[in-house]
Amino acid sequence: MIKSELVQKIAEKNPHLYHRDIERIVNTVLDEIINALKEGDRVELRGFGAFSAKARNARMGRNPRTGESVEVVAKRVPFFKTGKELRERLNLPKA
Repeated sequence: MIKSELVQKIAEKNPHLYHRDIERIVNTVLDEIINALKEGDRVELRGFGAFSAKARNARMGRNPRTGESVEVVAKRVPFFKTGKELRERLNLPKA
């Protein structure tokens, strides 16, 4: 599902809300998650999961096309750990 599909689903379930307001809400939530991760915070949505940023050290990599060694700089990457409720709902037997 892409962001526009998420906005559309929310709009279908909430016909009393304007589409532009729903889009603004979704963008605000995602922006706040991104800003929290930038600041080194962890974002937990109970029952859904937790977003965090993990540090990756600098290392020597390899260009797969040429085989040449390439220096890969240190960076932070987003990480998501699913919550218990989400895992349980994913594994419910189909009716």
